[in-house]
Parts: sequence; C-alpha cells; structure tokens
Amino acid sequence: MRFSEYLDFAAANLREMKLRTILTAFGVMVGIGALVAMVGFGQGLQRNVAESFEKLDLLNSITVLPSGGLSGTPFGGRARAGRGRPSASTGPALDDAAVHKLQGLKGVEMAFPEVRFPAVVGIGEAEEFRLVQVIPARIAGSKLVKLAAGAPFARDDEDAVIVGRSLLRSLGLDDPATAVGRTLRLSSIAIDLGRFNPADIGAMLKGDKLPFSKETREFPIVGVTESLSFGGPTPLLSDVYIPPGAADRIKKLPFTNIWDLFRAGAGGAGYSAVNLRLSSPAYADAVKAEVQALGFSTFALADQFAQVKTSFVFMDMALAAVGMIAIFVAALGIINTMTMSILERYAEIGVMKAVGASPGVIKRIFLVESGAIGLMGGAGGLALGWAVSRIINRVVNFFLAKQGIPHIEYFSYPLWLCLGAIAFAVAVSLVSGLYPARRAARVDPVVALRHE
Repeated sequence: MRFSEYLDFAAANLREMKLRTILTAFGVMVGIGALVAMVGFGQGLQRNVAESFEKLDLLNSITVLPSGGLSGTPFGGRARAGRGRPSASTGPALDDAAVHKLQGLKGVEMAFPEVRFPAVVGIGEAEEFRLVQVIPARIAGSKLVKLAAGAPFARDDEDAVIVGRSLLRSLGLDDPATAVGRTLRLSSIAIDLGRFNPADIGAMLKGDKLPFSKETREFPIVGVTESLSFGGPTPLLSDVYIPPGAADRIKKLPFTNIWDLFRAGAGGAGYSAVNLRLSSPAYADAVKAEVQALGFSTFALADQFAQVKTSFVFMDMALAAVGMIAIFVAALGIINTMTMSILERYAEIGVMKAVGASPGVIKRIFLVESGAIGLMGGAGGLALGWAVSRIINRVVNFFLAKQGIPHIEYFSYPLWLCLGAIAFAVAVSLVSGLYPARRAARVDPVVALRHE
C-alpha cells in the first residue's frame, strides 16, 4: 500500500468516530499547549536576560579589585576566596599607576576607577540624599547609559550632571524632557582637619562641632537616564552621574561604605575598584589572567552569565516536566481510543486479513491513525499555547505599565520549539499507538469473522 492510501484509510476511520477523535486530539492539544507555554516562558526569560547583557554591553566588563577581595559580589559571593571576614589588601595598591597599567593591557578599551561620594541633591525646594557616581564622558556616551532625554557629557572636565529618572520622580518631576537644562543643587561634605580640636571630643560625641565642612555647587542637567549599570561587584545606587573633572573640583568624603573604611583603617591606598571596558568579550579570559598576574582580583559578569544560562537549563527542564504530566494523560487517551477502535472494527480487520492484508499493513494503518491524532493535537496545542501566552503577557504588562515598567515580552517561541512541539506530539502518539497496532495485527481473521 502507498502512504496516500494509509492516509485515506486513517481519515475515513477517524471521521467515523468524530467525537472520540476530537476529544483525544483535544487532550493532546492541552498537553502540548501547556508544554509549549511553559518552555516558551523559560525561553522568554532567557532571551530577556541575554538581550539585557548584550544591550548594556555587560559581557565586555571586568571589575578589578584589590588583592584580598574587600568588595562583595552582587550574588552573595566574594571576588576572591577568603576566610569569611574582611581583610586588608596585601597586594599592590589599586591607584592611578595601576589604572595606567590596566589601560595598557591588550583588549582593554578603557579603564576607569569606581568613585562615588555621598551628597544631598535638590531641585528647587525638594532635596534627596544620593550617592553621586563619577563616570567618564566616553562611558556616558556608550550603550551603558540609556538616555530618556538630553545628551551625555561632551568632555570629562565639563560642569554637568546626568540624573536618573527615579530621582526626578522623587523630586516631583515626571517628565524627563522638562528636567534637561534645569539646575541641580549638589551639597557635599568633607573632613576638615583644621576644625578638629581634641578638646571638643566630648561635643563631637554629642554631634556638635564635627570636623566637617559643607560645600554646595550647582550643575546643569544635560541628560536623564533610564538605567545605568557597569556590571561591577557592588550594586550601583547612584541616581546622579558626574564627569571626573567636575568631581575633582568638589570637596567630598573619601569613602562611601564600610569596606572603604576597613581598607583605609588597615593602611590601604587607592581605589576600591577599577572598571575595565573590553573591545570584545573574546579578550575576557586573557585580560583576567593578566590582571591576576599583576596581583589584583577580578569579577566579570560574563562568568555569572554562564551560571545564569546553566540555571535556565534546569528551569526549562522543570517547566517541561510539569507539561509532560499533561502529555502522559493525553497518551493514555490515545491508547484508549485506538484500543476501542480495534473492538469496534474487529470484523473489518478480519476481512482485511482474509483478503491478504499482512500484519504489517494492519499495524501501519493504526499507527498512521494515532500519528494523525498527534499531528492535529500538536498543531492545535501550539496555537493554544501561543494564544494563552499572549493573553497572559497582555494582562501582566497592563498592570506593570501602571507602575511605569516598560513593556516586556515574557514568552518566546523559537522555530525549534514550534517544530519540536509538533514532532513531539506525533512521536508520543505513535508510541501510544504501538500497543493497539500490535494487538490489531495479531487478530485471527477466522475468529474475527465469527465474532460478527
């Protein structure tokens, strides 16, 4: 028999039991729909994370830390193995000379220290406390900074600031465009040893006569950013970004966190971290090896990204396992449908065998029928999973939009998932039809004809 004849037989037989065929195919459709939606969700999350890394160019970032790893990583680990408590750096100082050496490494496009200082910033009467981040003009104009309005710094010595959109909302400004060109008031404090008097220690403990001086400067706002991240070992809390030249002219505290105090108290010098921008991720391993040879520790989000991708594989497996439960139930439905079909067509099978049909022909007829059920259920399941995911995506984004969160596609359906879902549905149906097909192939024609 030709394959087209098998298809004609299958179509005719499935039409005779329409309701049972539809219900069985619907079971497959629900199972495949659940499987596709769950795996599509995992693929969507993975795609969003990968696109975020690539969009912000985070795979080209390496953070250099002093030997001893005073700074913790955002994932709760340490940049370098230690004994569970902060320790002073025992290696070379991460100072301007070290920054110059790092800048000269092959593959390093830019090296700049991580400098932040506390300040009170305000527009008009509104004020907020923030950590001000010092970034070069080249970084301000890179893909790391996504501007909602305005432009980046033109020069490193320019008196200008870029502010975060969240800061503007805190200061009562909702439209980023209206903030560009306005003046930001920045008040910083610095230690003034000239005001230190040992006789005033008692007053200092009460909060009086502290040896600090306050300085207030005003800077024009040139840009408003949606987000900024260097991928460093410590989370960036800044909402104000200022070029190095302007920062050098501001009196400020030499530390922003407890790790800086530990390093300073132990006699450490230099910066707490230096950020490296690579010309290509291909240089990452070589640059890390050279940096470590200089006596420094390294942290790279590219390493964390590899771990994230591994975790996504396990998540996809877990989601697929949940969908497989529905597939298993659908497989039982196919076995039941095809077995009942044998009982109903017992005499027909006997006639076919009596006129010369071999057991292989009978088996293939039933396998084609079960495969057709799987094909219909797989195609319907793919459509069902896509439709349900679109509804979920719209509902979630509707509520997130009210909180100012941009639209996100939480589901992704690559071609391999779509074709694989249909092929998997057909494969499961064929496996489920093996037992009924073998049972039909063993029917004795004499017994079958007497049965009628």
